[in-house]
Amino acid sequence: MTILLFGVTKDIIGSPSLSIPSASITGRKLPNNVKELREFLGNAYPELNKLSSLAIAVNNTYADDTEEINSYDEIALIPPVSGG
Repeated sequence: MTILLFGVTKDIIGSPSLSIPSASITGRKLPNNVKELREFLGNAYPELNKLSSLAIAVNNTYADDTEEINSYDEIALIPPVSGG
């Protein structure tokens, strides 16, 4: 599973993308939905939990926590946007 990162999420993780190895490699179950992915990432990168908001897009569409995800989906983390 590959996740595209933008803004501060890229800074926190230290890369423009993040690959999560398959369950057969890690021995851990991959997240099945956005909520599980959010929890998985928050445990792996606690700094993500400190963001005021963090949207997750699946296949170019903002997704809610119940949205199912698969290893072939395009997933992106969208951090809070600021500017003026």
